[in-house]
Amino acid sequence: MSEMTSTIAAEEKSLTGAGRAYPAKAYAAQSASSKLAPSAIRRREPGPNDVQIDILYCGVCHSDLHQVRNEWENMMPTVYPCVPGHEIVGRVAKAGSAVRKFKEGDWAAVGCMVDSDRVCPNCRAGNEQFCDSMPTFTYNAEDKHLGGVTYGGYSDSIVVDEAFVLRVPQKLDLASTAPLLCAGITTYSPMRHWDVRKGQKVGVVGLGGLGHMGVKFANAFGAHVVLFTTSANKTADALRLGAHEVVVSKNEAEMQKHLGSFDFILDTVSAEHNLNAYLDLVKLDGTLTLVGASPTPLPLAVGSLLFRRRSLAGSIIGGIRETQEMLDFCGEHGITSDIELIRIQQINEAYERLAKSDVKYRFVIDMASLK
Repeated sequence: MSEMTSTIAAEEKSLTGAGRAYPAKAYAAQSASSKLAPSAIRRREPGPNDVQIDILYCGVCHSDLHQVRNEWENMMPTVYPCVPGHEIVGRVAKAGSAVRKFKEGDWAAVGCMVDSDRVCPNCRAGNEQFCDSMPTFTYNAEDKHLGGVTYGGYSDSIVVDEAFVLRVPQKLDLASTAPLLCAGITTYSPMRHWDVRKGQKVGVVGLGGLGHMGVKFANAFGAHVVLFTTSANKTADALRLGAHEVVVSKNEAEMQKHLGSFDFILDTVSAEHNLNAYLDLVKLDGTLTLVGASPTPLPLAVGSLLFRRRSLAGSIIGGIRETQEMLDFCGEHGITSDIELIRIQQINEAYERLAKSDVKYRFVIDMASLK
C-alpha cells in the first residue's frame, strides 16, 4: 500500500466515528500553492429532507481555479482544505423520509448553492443567489450541519437539502449537462431577466465557458446573435455554436459598423478590457450586462450612458426555480455544454490549461475515476 493510500485510509477511518457524518473520497487543495490531491472528507448523514447523491460528473469552473489559489482573498478568502466543484450531476443514492421530488436511482443535479436563509424577501421571490444573509455556497461556505466549511463536487458523493437539488431532463447527456449548473444559468438568467427574444440584436463578448453558452441561449431565444472576440480563429466555432455574425473587437472598422444597434450585450470576459467600446454599441434603452468580474476596476465613460439612456448591469447565476427552468429549457431544445471529459487525476493539468483558456469549452470530471 502506497504512503498516499495509507494516509487516505487513515483519514477515512478517523471520520467513520464522526456520528452524524460518513467519510467520502475527494480531491482537495491544502493551501493556495498546493496541487489538488486525494483526501477524505466528512459528509453528513442524510436527514428527513436530504438527498444523498452519488456524483457521476462535475464541471470545472474558472472560479474553482480562483478559489483554490485564493485569488479572491479580499472578497471570498479560501478556507483549507478546499474541495471545489459546483457543477454536479449524479444519481440519488438515498432520499430522506420527507423528500417528495426524488427517489433512489433518479438523476439529480446541484449547482452553486446548497442553502439560503429562505425567509428574506429575495429568497421568497426565488432569488436565493441574492439572499440577504448570503447563500450557502456549495463549497468554501459555512457548513451549518457539521461545522467547518462546505465541500464541493470533486468528490464521490454529496448530501443536499431537497429544496436545492435539481431534476435533470432525461434527454440530456449527463456529462455535458454538468456545466449548465453554473455556466448555463449564469448566461440564461440575465437573458431571461432582460427579456431577450426574437427580433432583437444580441451581442456576446468572449467565447469561453460562459460565452459559448450565451451564444447557444441567445440563438435559442430567437435573437440575431453577434459574437465579439479578440481572436479571428474563433469565427468558425462561433458560427457553429449559433452566432450569425462574428466581430473581431480589435478591428475598429468592424466595431464602428455596429454603433448604437444592440438591444442587449452579454459581457462574459473576466479580464481587464474596454467596457466603453461595448457600451457605444448599445442602442437607446439597451443594456450591457456583465457576468465576468474583472480583477481591477474598469473606467466608465458616463456620457455614453447619459445620452442614450443605456444601462450597465451585472448578474450572477440564478435562483433554484430559474435554474430548474433553464434545465427544462435545455431539455426541450437539446442544449448542453461543449466539453472535454477528464479523469480526476488530470485536474492539476486541467487547471494549468484553464489558466491559458486552453479548453473548448468546459472541462468535466468523470468522477468514476475517483473510485
